[in-house]
Amino acid sequence: MKLFLLRFFTWWTGYTLGTQLWTWRFGEVVGSDEFGNRYFRTKGGVIDPALGFERRWVLYNGYAEPSSVPADWHGWLHHTVDVPPTAETYTPREWQKPHQPNLTGTPGAYRPSGSTLASGRRPKATGDYQPWTPQN
Repeated sequence: MKLFLLRFFTWWTGYTLGTQLWTWRFGEVVGSDEFGNRYFRTKGGVIDPALGFERRWVLYNGYAEPSSVPADWHGWLHHTVDVPPTAETYTPREWQKPHQPNLTGTPGAYRPSGSTLASGRRPKATGDYQPWTPQN
């Protein structure tokens, strides 16, 4: 019952019941990425008359976090490329880093030394700061 209510009323914890039914009725699976996100398009690549192109969408694995979509899938979703990454034989260069979602607001976020959220102690102030006053 809890899962049904979550699927019915929340969109940020995954896909809703309506999205699940739409995907089942009109969608076909194109592929998935390393994060478990699944990508769909309209069955047979049918052109939507209201849009003028085929619909493409993603069902996120877990929270709906768009930064978890890798660059190659992002290009396919936004019609920048016509061929989905599953139909390509692209090997990344040795200098390319793997995609990493935006970690802001999570425990894995970047916290430089001196940040109030960083672990450890902040360094003491050096005393070289002179506050501005209107008389100067």
